[in-house]
Amino acid sequence: MAFWPFIFLKSKDLNKDLILLNHEKIHLAQQTELLVLPFYMIYLIEYLYQRLMKSNHHDAYKKISFEQEAYFFEKDLNYLKKRKLCAQFRKY
Repeated sequence: MAFWPFIFLKSKDLNKDLILLNHEKIHLAQQTELLVLPFYMIYLIEYLYQRLMKSNHHDAYKKISFEQEAYFFEKDLNYLKKRKLCAQFRKY
């Protein structure tokens, strides 16, 4: 879990998982770009909207724009070097 400016992992072994770390670093970039608090507000609003639209927890989570960007680019370990401003609001 990325909570600016930290990444919290369930176990020490996960610090070797480059894809997971990249996913969370993408979230840190999103949080920084939106000055942290608006990130969490938008994240929560998107999640609640999807739940109200009858999505289950997992589907609502996967439809959050921040998660879509992070999942789409998590395997591209160079993504953050070329990431464009407000990339989380593009469609993937």
